[in-house]
Amino acid sequence: MKHGKQYRASAAKFDLTKKYTVSAACKMVQEMKFAKFDETVEAHINLKMDKSTSVRDTLVFPNQFKGEKKVLVFCKDDRVKEALDAGAAFAGSDEYIEKVKGGWLDFDIAVATPDMMKDVGRLGMVLGRKGLMPNPKTGTVTNDITAAISELKKGRTEYRADKTGVVHIAVGKVSMDTAKIAENVNVLISEVGKKAPNGVVSNFIQSVSLSSTMGPGVWVDMKEGE
Repeated sequence: MKHGKQYRASAAKFDLTKKYTVSAACKMVQEMKFAKFDETVEAHINLKMDKSTSVRDTLVFPNQFKGEKKVLVFCKDDRVKEALDAGAAFAGSDEYIEKVKGGWLDFDIAVATPDMMKDVGRLGMVLGRKGLMPNPKTGTVTNDITAAISELKKGRTEYRADKTGVVHIAVGKVSMDTAKIAENVNVLISEVGKKAPNGVVSNFIQSVSLSSTMGPGVWVDMKEGE
């Protein structure tokens, strides 16, 4: 793959064949950024897993970096007020199901009460493609609407391993304090490490690298800690 002049100049600042502590890697990513916008810092975690296993969960980063999300709650009419009072941007049943069927997607996260999933499930072709389908594994199918919205407002983020066993997830912005980005990365590594399938006793996390949106990747030395 051929990279541009700015990318090559940025990559030349450090030895990218080596591995670094989380803090050092975060600092390097910040120093190698070259885009004019506030680039996102991304983590890429390669896992030891086979095709029969999957890794998917949510976490709340200690240091937030994303704007407030618009939450849609699919619920019966008697719970609409509860959802709106808890901070949902939209709440309802049939009217929102029909709107989504028609292509309306002016929200960032969808939550549903269990009694709505029979109807919401029919939106799979629309919501599934966008990664918006409510799922009990990620806490977005629940009877506790208030708690779910509270967590989402705090920045609860979903992560999952792709078909190749790699988790790709944003962990901060290059403009953030380095220590805050590093704290987010360490929380992520700790949480993902707990998802090792039965029988995998070591080396579940094969490798970790960090990069900015446009910049080169930096390898993290898992043995060196922070």
